[in-house]
Amino acid sequence: MNRTRWIFVIIVVVALLIVATALILRTANRPGEEAENSAVAITVDRPEALTVRVLTSLPVEPWVRNAAETFNATQPNVEGIPVSVEIIAMDGLTALGRWDRNEFGALEAGVRPEELTEAARAELADFPTVWIPESRYLVELANASYKERLGQDVFLTDGEYRARPIATSLFTWGIYQTRAEVLQTHFDEISWQTIHDAAVAKGGWPDLGGDPAWGYFKLVVPNPSKNVGGLHAMIAAAGEYFERTDIGVADVTDSAFQRWLGELMGSVTDFSSASAYTAEDFALFGYSVGDGGQLLESDLLQNMEGILTRWEDPLNLYYPRYVTWFDFPFSIWVGPETSALEKNAALDFQRFLLADAQQQAALAYGLRPANPRVPLDATGESLFVKWANRGVESVVPRADAMRNPDRDVLLALLRWFELNVAE
Repeated sequence: MNRTRWIFVIIVVVALLIVATALILRTANRPGEEAENSAVAITVDRPEALTVRVLTSLPVEPWVRNAAETFNATQPNVEGIPVSVEIIAMDGLTALGRWDRNEFGALEAGVRPEELTEAARAELADFPTVWIPESRYLVELANASYKERLGQDVFLTDGEYRARPIATSLFTWGIYQTRAEVLQTHFDEISWQTIHDAAVAKGGWPDLGGDPAWGYFKLVVPNPSKNVGGLHAMIAAAGEYFERTDIGVADVTDSAFQRWLGELMGSVTDFSSASAYTAEDFALFGYSVGDGGQLLESDLLQNMEGILTRWEDPLNLYYPRYVTWFDFPFSIWVGPETSALEKNAALDFQRFLLADAQQQAALAYGLRPANPRVPLDATGESLFVKWANRGVESVVPRADAMRNPDRDVLLALLRWFELNVAE
């Protein structure tokens, strides 16, 4: 072997000895440091506990809150981390306004939580994990606003985290039986046009064949500025007026329609003193609130007992042709403000709500299950069974479902209400 080859072999051997020595020393002298670094990473990624905060619309809040208490009692966990669900009651319009103004504190595009100061990260502690508004169109409106600002969706329509309805309820007529009988005799049917004509009868109930002591017809609908149900009532009225299932801003600003709607809404006793819980007011104050109106079916069913025990006249339900629905979508925020663990914990609660047991429990709140396996008569506690003799329909009669309004239509209706009706 010549000199050059010997030098090459020696260099290789020395290099191998250096590498081997380094590896031995690293293994022998630094195990504690590696364990410490590993522990730090686990601590950052695995919090001691998780809280799933759920903004919940008022009609389903009692059911969802009770379900959350039951869920929490099972001591749920995600990957061994304890989970608790916190319910925050909030009307859909109020929540939408807060999303639009970014009052919940969503991060700017491209900003990650780990890049924030400790104080800024602490502000995200109360960020909502889930939103359950009255209708999916509210989710779509909020998502469109954030997508324009951030360049990405924050609520999804497909995939694992997609918004999914957890129950449904529709708007229907609830009218005291004596008043309904007079209206049906005089007009043949219960409809928005019937209610309008009763509202503008110059002589009041005597002109319609009713008791003079009833005075003038008084309509009951939710206050649109406090309850998204009021907007749905006006949308349904517009559908019947125009005889179609979709309305636009041009329809809302149509002078003839505005005059007709003004006469209709003018028969409401007092919007300024009405609470967001219109059906509850109906049960508490009876005839002084109104003779009948279009309200959410679940609200009417939940307050039926109070109406029957306080007032001599029973309330009956009548289903309209042009129907508006609430579908209560369980919508998980998919932005970086909430962790993957929180999102997965939210999915667990969603599955809990959609399981047979909680869907059956929803029947006791007058809600129609989103789970197709659960019929309306699944339990003896079902309000659909309890109040079947008051006109409750298990299968909704033939109806035309109104299409969801866009933001411009909602704003136009609210503005019209503020300028012409609200006090």
